Amino acid sequence: MEHMASIEFYKYQGTGNDFVVVDNRLQRLDRNDKTIAQKLCDRKFGVGSDGLILIENHDEYDFEMVFFNPDGSQSMCGNGSRCAVKFAEFLGIIKDKTTFLSTDGVHQATIEGDIVRLSMQDVAQSEINTFPEHFTINTGSPHYVIFASNIKDKDVKEEGANIRYSDEFAANGINVNFVEKQSKNKISVRTYERGVENETLSCGTGVTACAIAHVLHGGVSPVEIETLGGQLSVEFELKNESATNVWLIGPAKNVFKGEITL
Repeated sequence: MEHMASIEFYKYQGTGNDFVVVDNRLQRLDRNDKTIAQKLCDRKFGVGSDGLILIENHDEYDFEMVFFNPDGSQSMCGNGSRCAVKFAEFLGIIKDKTTFLSTDGVHQATIEGDIVRLSMQDVAQSEINTFPEHFTINTGSPHYVIFASNIKDKDVKEEGANIRYSDEFAANGINVNFVEKQSKNKISVRTYERGVENETLSCGTGVTACAIAHVLHGGVSPVEIETLGGQLSVEFELKNESATNVWLIGPAKNVFKGEITL
């Protein structure tokens, strides 16, 4: 990374999932330096966010989204991807639709005002594991899904950490989602995110996993999802126990712009 006085960044949020977003088309930040994400995402000594997003040029697609969790690890991020799409629109890279590259492959998205409709990867039967008390579903990031009642009263940080750091998941980590059924097409979700190592207000890949589990539990698509940060919806088709034509839909908004010295 070249020496610099400061770097311009933007803060975006998607249902309370907040991200530091940087236009890195001139490669001012080294995408291989994980400490940059750790510094920027720190809520005491940096800007503070649930992740860092770099927007970079790509030869085949409109842009590439490079995503980092606050600990510097990388994964697919659904809400982050929706924020990346709105930022690319702001930069003039795209208008109301796009095809871009993210951590887990190629995605499409359309924009209507603040609402971004994002295509997610198909979730094969092999990525959906059903157990007596829970599901594990990989929607670009691995998720543990457990149905519960009165999730508003749960200590999500403690209970989520107990599962995430259990012998089975400690090495690679897993996101933990607590789901409460409201109706056939509505659920409430609270999520503990690995990498953040805390509860977040919303998680895009998490609500996608929860929607799939809900339909496998007798629910119907599209599924409306209530998170602490707001409303999302997920629609998909279930074919041969695989989820195809998966879309994550919800708002993404610019919060502020700033500069920080690295």
